[in-house]
Amino acid sequence: MKVPSLRALSVATVLCLGAGFALVFFYAPLDREGFIQKIFYLHVPLAICSLAGFVVAGLHAVRHLRTGDPVHDVRSYVSIHLSVIFGVGVLITGSIWARAEWGKWWVWDEPTLVSFLIVFLLYATYYPLRYAIEDRDRQARYASVFAITAGAFVPLNFIAVRMAQPLVHPRTFSSAGGLPGSMLFTFCVCLVGMALLWICLTRFELAAKSASAKLSRLRRALEGESYTAPSGSRVAPRIPSRAASPS
Repeated sequence: MKVPSLRALSVATVLCLGAGFALVFFYAPLDREGFIQKIFYLHVPLAICSLAGFVVAGLHAVRHLRTGDPVHDVRSYVSIHLSVIFGVGVLITGSIWARAEWGKWWVWDEPTLVSFLIVFLLYATYYPLRYAIEDRDRQARYASVFAITAGAFVPLNFIAVRMAQPLVHPRTFSSAGGLPGSMLFTFCVCLVGMALLWICLTRFELAAKSASAKLSRLRRALEGESYTAPSGSRVAPRIPSRAASPS
């Protein structure tokens, strides 16, 4: 199956997100919470894509340990990078909603909020761990082990939260039976748009890293030096020339 180009993917992302947010403001009805409820169409897709991205990073890490191919290490690294950024968006939008609905920026006895914060902080340690290791090969292996372990923790954490007694945080899909069709349709369009955004940004970052690596090799070739990555460099990860192509 032919993979769409980055330009086509970017256009599809803009159109889908634009349609989704147009539906949010002009089609989806208000519920009892008022206008602040519409942040749900941004907050929840961000959270889903962030957690799914962490799992994707773990899958690439498995492939890296099995094959030793650095391209999977790069994809795992970029997946975590983008998912952490999405996680920041989740925490910010969640705090805005909490302030408007509960009168507090944060509620520590709510398992959904705290569990996502734990996952976010866990992945925030990925960077110090990775950059603390100077050898490139050991750095990649240790980072892959971390991504697999943390990736396995994500669904376990989700299941544990779902089994806990709900407090004040809404459960989106557990109450989907009462969700009006217009709201559910709007949510699905926003979720698809956010997923496309994650994929588009991931491919863009991979393409940028691949281009930067090629430029570095060309500069070294023009200087009459063979390209060898310095073993003591902490610039991670090593970028193969084919890293930008999707798996």
